[in-house]
Amino acid sequence: MSLDFFDYRVRQRDYLLSIAQALVSRLNLRAVLRLILQGAVDLLQGQAGLIALRTEEGKFVFWASYGLPPALVASFEPLLENVPAVTNPADFSIPELGEKLGGIAEETGLLLRQVVALPMMVEPQPLKSGVSRRGGRREQGKELLGVIFVLRSHSLLFSLDDRQVLASFADYAAIAVNNARLYETAVTERRRLDALLDVSADGIMVLGPDLKVTRTNRALSTLTGWPEEKAIGQPYDALIVWARLNSERTLRQVLDAGWPTRIAGMNMPLWQGRPLYVEGELRRRNGSMVSVGITYAPLLARSGRLLNIIAIVRDITRFREAEALKDTFISIVSHELKTPVAIIKGYAETLSRPRAQRDPALMKEMLGAIVEESDRLASLVDDLLDASRLQAGGLPFQDVEEVDLSAVARHVVERYRLQAQNHDLVLDFPPDFPAVEGDPRRLDQVLDNLVSNAIKYSPQGGEVRIAGQATPAEVTISVRDSGIGVPLEEQERIFERFYRVESPETRAVSGTGLGLYLTRAIVRAHGGRIWVESAPGRGAIFYVVLPRQTGLALWEQNSNQES
Repeated sequence: MSLDFFDYRVRQRDYLLSIAQALVSRLNLRAVLRLILQGAVDLLQGQAGLIALRTEEGKFVFWASYGLPPALVASFEPLLENVPAVTNPADFSIPELGEKLGGIAEETGLLLRQVVALPMMVEPQPLKSGVSRRGGRREQGKELLGVIFVLRSHSLLFSLDDRQVLASFADYAAIAVNNARLYETAVTERRRLDALLDVSADGIMVLGPDLKVTRTNRALSTLTGWPEEKAIGQPYDALIVWARLNSERTLRQVLDAGWPTRIAGMNMPLWQGRPLYVEGELRRRNGSMVSVGITYAPLLARSGRLLNIIAIVRDITRFREAEALKDTFISIVSHELKTPVAIIKGYAETLSRPRAQRDPALMKEMLGAIVEESDRLASLVDDLLDASRLQAGGLPFQDVEEVDLSAVARHVVERYRLQAQNHDLVLDFPPDFPAVEGDPRRLDQVLDNLVSNAIKYSPQGGEVRIAGQATPAEVTISVRDSGIGVPLEEQERIFERFYRVESPETRAVSGTGLGLYLTRAIVRAHGGRIWVESAPGRGAIFYVVLPRQTGLALWEQNSNQES
């Protein structure tokens, strides 16, 4: 064995060793590719080298060069024409490669006479179900990542040994490119995961197999009161403290029973990897409580060993409120419907008896009661329909016209005068009280609700005063009673749907809790506002302020212009 050959092998080993060290270091991809080119060009007694990488679109772009002026690298792009997309290195051959180099040498004035090109190939990396990274089903063979070129200025052809040496460098280059691509993919996925965690409205917590917190997001910090930097490393039950548990077992109890692979000591394949759902009242770090539902999803190794538990914590307070609202609705409506129906049925049965038919006065009284209760029933159904329409997007309004609110108040008072003989219904409007623009039926509904409430919630009687004041821009209607009053903390909530103040005085008063809810919606639709001033035992004053030209009137004008 000659000394030159021995020296050649030593240099080849040294290059490959330095390249291997670079691959496991933190050098960037371009630096590693230049090192590979330098070794390949030196060992193959070349003058220059190029590495081109394949893009996601299937095109080839130069990424590294050695021994060439950077300004001339683009002149070598003809070498990248008609690169075959093969899966077997033995089939790789770029047609007319020598002729292309000749044209490039003539154009650039560089003394280059020989070129060799070998593919950089790796085993394709399937993502799932055999689908390769570039799409499509995984096929037999390798994936083409790029091409390595070595250029000579003398006319000595590249031998088979030269190609074998270059193949080893191409393999290292392929490994470097593949590693860089995998790292880039991992970084991208990590950033995507970080973004998803940050924008998620649900709290997310990642637990290790020891149930210590390894990751949280902002939403979880909001729910629990634990900042992320303080939550990391804490046992999960430091963050998840149940004030009341609505599920049978906690996470720790289910883990002790064998979840997620089995339960209670029995092999249950259906539980393999199945998520666990727990809900209840969570006690925050500051002592307050919130209703949450937590889904625990296990992440298992192929051997079945538990790697992580991903906990998704959702605030279900609104669901709880919706359930409570539904129960309230059923309770109130069933009671309010039952009462008039029972009265109508009772009077109808009495009227069917011969004795009642012989007493015209009794018949008239009972028929009047049936009509009154039927009106009450129809009003209840109308309120329920209006509440449903309001939830669906808005109340229907009729034609907008000028409305004399003093006349509307007078009609409402006459309507209730016979029913409220213990009350003194007083109207207090100036003679020149101006009209407003709006829906007369809906504005009548507003005053009717307010006067009806004033009468119902002052059972001992007393004065109910309906007054009006005006400015050049708006009018104010007030309804004052001397009844039981509204506590300060309840004065905003009484305008909520189905809400009623809970007290011994209010339990005896019938109602659905929809009147003020609909009243506020009508007032707001007219561009107005409504509020109450009251104290327990001192009566209440409800104020309604309406613009003299309402939003409804403006809406109608715009609609007429568009039509």
